[in-house]
Amino acid sequence: MQQDPTPEQEWELETLAIRAGHQRTHEQEHGEPIFPTSSFVYGSAAEAAAKFSGEAPGNVYSRFTNPTVRTFEQRLAAMEGGERCVATSSGMAAILATALALLASGDEIVASRSLFGSTVSLFDKYLGKFGITTRYVELSNLEAWEAAVTPATKLLFAETPSNPLSEVVDIAALARIARRHDAWLAIDNCFLTPALQKPIALGADLVIHSATKYLDGQGRAIGGAVVGRDKELEEVFGVVRTCGPCLSPFNAWIFTKGLETLNLRMRAHCENARILAEWLEGHPAVARVHYSGLATHPQHELASQQQQGYGAVLGFEVKGGREAAWSVIDATRMLSITGNLGDVKTTITHPGTTTHGRLSEEQKEAAGISEALIRVAVGLEAMEDIRADLARGLDALV
Repeated sequence: MQQDPTPEQEWELETLAIRAGHQRTHEQEHGEPIFPTSSFVYGSAAEAAAKFSGEAPGNVYSRFTNPTVRTFEQRLAAMEGGERCVATSSGMAAILATALALLASGDEIVASRSLFGSTVSLFDKYLGKFGITTRYVELSNLEAWEAAVTPATKLLFAETPSNPLSEVVDIAALARIARRHDAWLAIDNCFLTPALQKPIALGADLVIHSATKYLDGQGRAIGGAVVGRDKELEEVFGVVRTCGPCLSPFNAWIFTKGLETLNLRMRAHCENARILAEWLEGHPAVARVHYSGLATHPQHELASQQQQGYGAVLGFEVKGGREAAWSVIDATRMLSITGNLGDVKTTITHPGTTTHGRLSEEQKEAAGISEALIRVAVGLEAMEDIRADLARGLDALV
C-alpha cells in the first residue's frame, strides 16, 4: 500500500526554508530552540547503553548529534532534495570529511581548475600526502573531464558557477560521465544555494556548502554541510563523529534562521548583480566582465537552463593590471574589502593576492585569475550607492 506523502514532501522551497526540520519540544515553542549542551543524560544505564550502541535513537554527545544541528541538517536536506545532510564546522571541513569518507590511498579525483584556492591546497598538499591524486580540467570542457577519468577515479568535484569567473558546467552531462565510470559527482553549490540550483535533481550525488556564505547571509558564523544519499552520508557522518569537525549548536541555529529568508535574499542579490554587471560592461575602464547572467557570457544559455538565477558574485578585469585593480579597490568607501562573500553587505577583493593567492602563477593562469581581476560579491545595499562607490575608482582610470 502506497503511503501518503508527508507535508514536507508536498511543500514548496519557500515553505521548506521556514518550516522543515523543526520538531517542537514539550514546551511547544514557535521558534527553533538552541541546545547549547555538550552531552545528554539518560534515565538508566540500559537506556544509555542502547543509545550509545545505536540500538535506540537519541542523542549521545554533541560531537555526534545535537537537536539544533539536526534541525538545520533536515531543513537543508529537504531544500536540496537530498535524503540526508551532515553539518560540519566549515565549508572546508565539509570537503575534507567527504574526501576522508569516500576516498582511500590510490584513488583519484578529477576536479575543475577553477576551484577555491583552499580547495586546491587541500587536494594537492594534504590529500596528496596520503596517496590521493587530483587531476584538474577546464570546468566547462566535458571532453576534458571524460579524458581525465581513469579506473582509479572515484570522485568528480566542481564548483558551478566558479569563483570568481562565473564559469558553468553542464551538471547533468557531468553526472552521466561520473555514472559511466562508477564515480561520485560532488557539486559545490555555495554560490547559488538551493534557491537557485538543485544539483541532486540534475544527477549529482553530493552537494557541498559553505554555510558561512549565503545560507547564513549576514557574515555571522562559520559552518558547512554535505547533502546527498543516506549511504554516502553515513560515511561522512562517521568522519565528523570520529574526527570532530562538528558544527556548534549556536551556529546551526544562525544558519537555520538564515534559511528562512534565503529565497528572498537570493532573488534580490541576483537583481543587484545583474544591474551592476551590465553597468560594468559599459564602463570604459573595464576590459571584461565575468557574470553568467550576461548574454555575452560563454555559458549564459547553459546557466539559464540549469539555474533559476545567476547569483551575486561577479568578476571584472580593469585596464591597467594589478596597480589599477588595487586603486579601484582602495578608492571604495562603502564596499567591504574582504575575501568573504555571501553577505548582505557588498564585498570586494583582489583574488590573485587573497582568495587565490596561494596558487602558483601557473595555477592562476590556468584558472583565469589575472592581476587585473577584481571580484565583487554584490550585496543588498541600494544599487545607486554600490555603483557610486565603484565609480570613484573606475572613473579615475579613464
